[in-house]
Amino acid sequence: MSDQVHTASSGYATGQLARALAAAVSAGTEADRERALRKLRRWEDVVSGMADGMLTVGSRTPVADTPAWVTLEVAHGGFATGGYLAEVPLSEDEAARVASFPDDVPGRNERERLNSWYLGDAGQAELLDAIRSGHYRVEVPEDAALPVVALLLDRGFPEQALDLVAELRPLMHRLRLTPRFEPVPRPSGAAVRLTSVKDAAASLRSARVPVQLAKMRDALTVWDPLYDRLVALWCRTVDHELPHVEENGTVRGGWPCRTWPADWAAARTEWLADFAETSRTHAPSGRQTNPKSNFARLRSALESCPDGSDALTAREVGWIRRVIASTVSHRGAPGTGQRDAWRTAQVATVAAPTHAALAGVLAGRLDRYPADGGLPSLDVATAAVSEAEATDEIPYGTTMPDHVVHKAARSLEAPADELVRLGVITSGETLAVVLPQLTSRLLSAAIDDPVVAGLHEQTYTAFRRRRGLLLLNLEHQVRFTELPWVDALAPYRSPKPDNAGAAHRALRQTTMLALTAFPHALLPNPLVTELRTLAKQAGLELPLVEEVAADIFTGTFTTKWREAGAVASRLLAGTPYANYYDLPADWPKPRRERMRWSKHTAEDFSELCRERAGTSGGSIAANGMVLEQSQILTTHNLAVLVDGLNLTDELRERAPELAWQAFGWLVRRLTQRAAHRHAALIQVKNAAYAWRQALFLLAFCEPAVQLAHAERLAGEARGTALEPAVEGLLHVLHGGRFTPTGTVQHGTAVRFLGWAENTHPLLTPSGHS
Repeated sequence: MSDQVHTASSGYATGQLARALAAAVSAGTEADRERALRKLRRWEDVVSGMADGMLTVGSRTPVADTPAWVTLEVAHGGFATGGYLAEVPLSEDEAARVASFPDDVPGRNERERLNSWYLGDAGQAELLDAIRSGHYRVEVPEDAALPVVALLLDRGFPEQALDLVAELRPLMHRLRLTPRFEPVPRPSGAAVRLTSVKDAAASLRSARVPVQLAKMRDALTVWDPLYDRLVALWCRTVDHELPHVEENGTVRGGWPCRTWPADWAAARTEWLADFAETSRTHAPSGRQTNPKSNFARLRSALESCPDGSDALTAREVGWIRRVIASTVSHRGAPGTGQRDAWRTAQVATVAAPTHAALAGVLAGRLDRYPADGGLPSLDVATAAVSEAEATDEIPYGTTMPDHVVHKAARSLEAPADELVRLGVITSGETLAVVLPQLTSRLLSAAIDDPVVAGLHEQTYTAFRRRRGLLLLNLEHQVRFTELPWVDALAPYRSPKPDNAGAAHRALRQTTMLALTAFPHALLPNPLVTELRTLAKQAGLELPLVEEVAADIFTGTFTTKWREAGAVASRLLAGTPYANYYDLPADWPKPRRERMRWSKHTAEDFSELCRERAGTSGGSIAANGMVLEQSQILTTHNLAVLVDGLNLTDELRERAPELAWQAFGWLVRRLTQRAAHRHAALIQVKNAAYAWRQALFLLAFCEPAVQLAHAERLAGEARGTALEPAVEGLLHVLHGGRFTPTGTVQHGTAVRFLGWAENTHPLLTPSGHS
């Protein structure tokens, strides 16, 4: 294969720009519009940057004249916009500080003058005071750069400090290189949190009453009472008894517009004024605006009768009589017990406090906690409404709904497994969001100096918030140690056996948590990154591999894929997984390795994947087929983790339950109707992932359990597009094997795969996907 450098096409970015423009045009609320406009501006920057050559999407240094360590603004899909996240306007405090500087503080602009001041004695003293007291916040990794300079000079490492300043100097006029000077409460021990109290409170305050419920509340509490008053006005003009509808549909009783009480005109004027005011403050619904509705007919007639009914036709008077008769017969006359009881029952259906109102109460409770901290327990969220919190709308003792409590639980500080149990962590992606909080503590534990360790911890957590870039040519994302100020802290790090042990325990716990909480799902790349970091801290060399997107695949794999495949074949030899997917019995010494883009690649592994896929690659579908084979051969990290961490015994205990959970998930997934073809393709791909995860887990079950699961699955899949795949599993469990094309010699059984160059079997007209 050629070492030609691949670059990303601008087509995706152009399409995203068009979608962002459409979203901005159709945005409903002002907040939605502002979000859409921000997204639109990002994609405008991407497209223009790619057009003028300032952006090279696919490179780990996509922005011209910008080192890899700079934290970039990254749009969806890994496209850099060209913006720097640390390039921000001076805050009010920073601007005031610069205004107080003498004229001899150097710098091309205010940002550079401020950064230069922090390199002086007074600035360094302020930085040291802040980091010693913990009164600082690292929002983006660059915020830690000048504090590290101050620490190095204070601890007697002037050469490293000068080297770091030289690295930072070209961008000191653009980047904020100091933290925010405010304390940041942080979880301790094994506790993590998904978000801060401030963000949880903001989410609670953003809750809105659903439009339909708001309309119903308005109808029952505002418009219906107004309608009753309107009916009552016309009833006062009826001579004798009020009209009513008999069983045969005939209207009997008196006629309206026959008597006019002395105060009727004044009551009419008052009602019309109230209607005008109500229409201004509450949006009228169809009943008020439809000219054929009873409300509209009676209102229109009222407007025509300032002094009597001379302006009304006999037909219109007849309509008024029929409307009165209908409502009196069905609900009772206005002011009667029958009608009042009916209205009371109606209002009771919407009288309960809305979730939005209760969310506001809970947000007020959260305001009592440090904004950037977390909740120590959920007691504050689950407590019923107190007397002090009660209002006319929210009675004392009202229970907080689970949905509202869940929003607050996102800021709960607890071990990750507890957050999974509570439904706060709902996926491997979410687990990857919180795991850096734990990883950062373990990495910082190798630093003896608690001040340096605290800065290192905040910097790592901020670094993990960086969005990954779209990378080609076997490039890898920027690593934490590539940040020059992190590298400069190397003298402070001292490996300790107890730290390695803690990292090893955390790695085992996290791996088992991901496997047991989400047995149907691949380990997402951000989680793999954290597992790799923990493994390195634990002193383990584990060949953990990433999920590669089919549209950027360059046709080759580095040597760690081959190493992972060898581990999987050895661990799973003789199991249903190995037999179902025909794993290689052994992996001889590599025949060929070569350098591509300065990386060692395993050409034999790449060739094996293409051979098993039955395609040479090229199209996105063909690339997907090759990549799927790489995941099958490596089990996408499961074998490497179970083998490297000695998790076999623990997994055997849980495997029967977990395997069925994965099977159950994919059956439910495949029975959901996809909105369009692309969604259906993703549906099948994810189902195939779950199938492979289930077979891996099945490998750790007893043969009787394996067969029982397969037979139970066969019953659930009967008559669906999944049936041939289950037949294939039963075929293998009974000692059979597939042909090279994934079929059997006799019968309809097939090997279930997620990718196909032509129409996928599960997407045929007879399929159920």
